[in-house]
Amino acid sequence: MDNVDLNVLRQVQAWQREGHAVVLGTITRTWGSAPRPVGSVVAVRGDGLIAGSVSGGCIEDDLVAKVREGALALSRPELLRYGVGAEAAQAFGLPCGGTLELMLEPLGPASQLDALLERLARGERVQRHLDLKSGAVQLLDPVAAGQGVIADVVQLSESSLITHHGPQWRLLIIGAGQLTQYLASMALALDYQVLVCDPREEYQPEIPGARLTREMPDDVVMSFAPDGHSAVVALTHDPKLDDLALMEALKSPAFYVGAIGSRVNQAKRKARLAEHFGLTEAELARLHGPVGLHIGARTPPEIALSILAHMTAERHGVRISSAEMGLITAQGGGAEAGCVVG
Repeated sequence: MDNVDLNVLRQVQAWQREGHAVVLGTITRTWGSAPRPVGSVVAVRGDGLIAGSVSGGCIEDDLVAKVREGALALSRPELLRYGVGAEAAQAFGLPCGGTLELMLEPLGPASQLDALLERLARGERVQRHLDLKSGAVQLLDPVAAGQGVIADVVQLSESSLITHHGPQWRLLIIGAGQLTQYLASMALALDYQVLVCDPREEYQPEIPGARLTREMPDDVVMSFAPDGHSAVVALTHDPKLDDLALMEALKSPAFYVGAIGSRVNQAKRKARLAEHFGLTEAELARLHGPVGLHIGARTPPEIALSILAHMTAERHGVRISSAEMGLITAQGGGAEAGCVVG
């Protein structure tokens, strides 16, 4: 669930506390091209006020009309389908032949919205089970439910709807300096769960929403257990700390591993990792260093932006070739990303 949909749930909570009836719509399936992904939500208040979006606006308009006609005075969840056939698809703002399926859920005490938001505020991943007959909700830990840390597929059956909420991506940052504060804050805004590792007591970061550990980096990486939805970025400029993290991270399935420093320092780093820690050429080739896209970044927030831009590209399978990177560097004419100019 992204921040847009989380804000919808917070708005619903406020409406309920004011005494309003609310129906929550969740996209359960799409065919063709749809404006919003499966799992996205929209909420309609009893008087027709709306929060969130599942289309370009036409479906929302239809839901508001249904509320005003009394058609959404539901006693139990109900499945609604839009855009079957070219004419309907055009009427509802979907691409020709596109179809969108929406589960409408009347919210009440059994919906467990307050409990869900409390757990999300603690940065937890939550699996929400909606019973389609009773409207009752169970909140489970995805791991305890046997779905794994990153399970996030919406599951609809004749009896239940299972949705997943909370951070889908994780970021481990080694070092708690100024750059880390920008990188962590931006990553939190992009729905990452952020862990900062720095055993140096002199560094006392204040990053609301991120967790800080004082353990040694290699131990932290091992307990963090990076998977395909995890990134590890080393930012201390201290080989004694950065290398400890990288020697473990580069052997993991993490989708992104990066380290701050110039190209010269990166070459020395790879030589150290190969000589002292036995990393292979294939493992070393996974290291993004200098970390981030080459966009001429100079200041800590610009470098943080370049790192997250590169992580986003990697997440979506967009590979930027060395020729393209060289073109960006030549046009920008600035310093390498991931190395602060002092």
